[in-house]
Amino acid sequence: MKKQETRSVLIFGGAGFIGSNLAHHLLTRTDARVQIFDNLSRAGVHHNLEWLKKAAGSSGRLQVTLGDVRDVKAVEKAVAQASEIYHLAAQVAVTTSVTDPRNDFEINLCGTFNVIEAARKCGHKPFILFTSTNKVYGNLGLSEPEIAKQRYVYPNHRGVSERQPLDFHSPYGCSKGAADQYVHDYARIYDLPTVVFRMSCIAGPRQFGTEDQGWVAHFLYSALQRKPIVIYGDGRQVRDVLCVHDLVRAFEAAHVYSYVTKGQTYNIGGGVENTTSLLELIDTIEKLTGHRLEFVMDERRPGDQPFYVTDFSKIQRHTAWKPEIGVKKTLELLLQFWEENRRIFSARVPVESFTLATELSGRAG
Repeated sequence: MKKQETRSVLIFGGAGFIGSNLAHHLLTRTDARVQIFDNLSRAGVHHNLEWLKKAAGSSGRLQVTLGDVRDVKAVEKAVAQASEIYHLAAQVAVTTSVTDPRNDFEINLCGTFNVIEAARKCGHKPFILFTSTNKVYGNLGLSEPEIAKQRYVYPNHRGVSERQPLDFHSPYGCSKGAADQYVHDYARIYDLPTVVFRMSCIAGPRQFGTEDQGWVAHFLYSALQRKPIVIYGDGRQVRDVLCVHDLVRAFEAAHVYSYVTKGQTYNIGGGVENTTSLLELIDTIEKLTGHRLEFVMDERRPGDQPFYVTDFSKIQRHTAWKPEIGVKKTLELLLQFWEENRRIFSARVPVESFTLATELSGRAG
């Protein structure tokens, strides 16, 4: 019987929140060799690397490459020996894409093109999974919702499926959406085994949340540090939340069932059973931590979807994957991460718009 070859896994953006969780899983649950390719530009990544080096120990199975996906030669060199590629490196904030659209374009679209083109030219067709975003669906064209006390309600809405028409909004939506389509088309034209995950809100340990990215963690850490937050809009916006541990399981499922998933696009999220509005999440955090989370309200930001819930039934049909960890448990895991790593968190800095907001929460005192 032929011995199965050891997996050689390349993770672009492997020192970040999602990438480090995937790498840790591979190092502790499999015998895979893991190469992390990262420019180490985001907050917290050096702490994530230390965590991964500890997990790898003296096995020699972890390689860290300092590099940028915009560097064609560096990407080609990294891809050369990989049997699996997870492309997670990205500019991830809509607001940043608006202020610096060229940088967003070069990282998200050109960087992704460099990855798939290197894979096309390397000669052995590695499995490629690209993390896209629900922002490729734009404002969804939904009718006016029912307005409950703490959330918008669509009584018959069972989630956004892959049949939803694409509608790119914001430079971020355009760059990720174009990259999404390139990855999908490279499966069709060049027979590369690519998979696209259009992801909703992901949260969990190793996340260093900010106002612009990682809002669930940002809300929790702000409460723990007694810092107020800004709510853009009325706080009734609804999202489904997926724990990063469930996402890693989805990565593995997509690979295991690659004979089915290759060339496919999947919507990935917590689904209708794991939704929360901003106001509801604040209540949950206050009950979990015993701290009040003060907030002010400002105008809704352009391109902010008032309601987004994932229909993940396609990947469930293809791989039997489904989420196992709910919103409250995800928050508990985040809280545990905070308590075990409190020293590495910088203080929350009050946002300038606090002084500009005209509608206060009315909760002070």
